[in-house]
Amino acid sequence: MSGAVVSELVLADPESLQDLGRYAARARALDADGAVRLQAVGSVLASWVCVLPGAGLMGTGTTLGLRTSALDVPAELDVLVPLAAVSDRVARPGERAVLPVPPMTGSAAWAAVSPPRSGWQVVGSVGSEALQRVASDGIAEVADGTPEGAGSAAVAALRERVWGRIIGTADGDVGGGASDLEKGGPAYPAALAFAGYALGFLTAGAESTIATNGRWTRLTTSAGHALTRR
Repeated sequence: MSGAVVSELVLADPESLQDLGRYAARARALDADGAVRLQAVGSVLASWVCVLPGAGLMGTGTTLGLRTSALDVPAELDVLVPLAAVSDRVARPGERAVLPVPPMTGSAAWAAVSPPRSGWQVVGSVGSEALQRVASDGIAEVADGTPEGAGSAAVAALRERVWGRIIGTADGDVGGGASDLEKGGPAYPAALAFAGYALGFLTAGAESTIATNGRWTRLTTSAGHALTRR
């Protein structure tokens, strides 16, 4: 990653800074030692987090969260920093909506797996209630299928199977998929429902858009995006 040396990011308002803090807190709940990729281009800050790590050379199953924020002061930056460092800095608000850029940087395989910026094709929409049902059923399935003392490889295989399942097809759903199909809903990996739920992107009564681009599928809500690679 590269970018100009930037010591701070000035967001549009204090609410945007606090929203970023809540987003980081939710991502930390998934991985206490996780990181966030801060990618500033002009007046837009894109904050990327990893929800599910991928497997293999192609990063199959990699599932990312993306939240964008408006910057009051344009900047050019692309760094990977600990989520904990962002949370600490947001927890000490000042008079300005400023996020001091953590000095420590790191590396992660998921940060090198960048989804395309253009060329997405919208394939349909799905309601937040259906997404939440898929996420809740999947979480329960992972919990019930993970006995005490299970090895990390077995747990990873179970998660890959559950969250890689395609919803909206007659032969594979974890709750809500069949009804979505009956209503003409789009097919999408369960990982997107989990990411949307875990990161707080789902709003009761709202519709989320599903789009595809090559091996990628994207869920878009008013709060952010979840993207997964198949």
